Amino acid sequence: MRDVNTNAQRADVIADFARSELFDRTFQEGMELVEETAGYLDGPGRQESRLMSREAALAYATESMRLTTRLMQVASWLLVQRAVREGNMPAISACEDRYRLAAETTPVPRDLPGDMPNGLNTLLERSERLFERVRHLDRRMYGEEAGTEALNPVAGHLDRLRSAFGG
Repeated sequence: MRDVNTNAQRADVIADFARSELFDRTFQEGMELVEETAGYLDGPGRQESRLMSREAALAYATESMRLTTRLMQVASWLLVQRAVREGNMPAISACEDRYRLAAETTPVPRDLPGDMPNGLNTLLERSERLFERVRHLDRRMYGEEAGTEALNPVAGHLDRLRSAFGG
């Protein structure tokens, strides 16, 4: 019975987030950053990369790939939340691993070549901050932090008291 309540509570939290102003702002920011990045990489970034040293051009290619991957993960996660909001996906289905944000293992390197374009550096930093915020939301809603206690702190304390006092 507890799992059913936990799943129902989790579904409520997910649905509430999908209808929130925080979701609206995060969705807008994420999609705008995806568009801005695509425009930069197809335009000014492509031109700037042709003028770079060999070392910087390799770093640029690597980091632009990492940037694109990071933003596609965020966009995918946000689109799942929108599907929940619009009723196209049950909130509890969004908990499946395939819809979760993958853990990013490689932060933006701090020792990029000096002739790396400022435009790319700025996009890397912004995308990393957005990814971290979305990863925090993902963990709070679906992951390690999404247990009963995260959803209802009082219920978690009551369960511990019942266990301690045999109730």
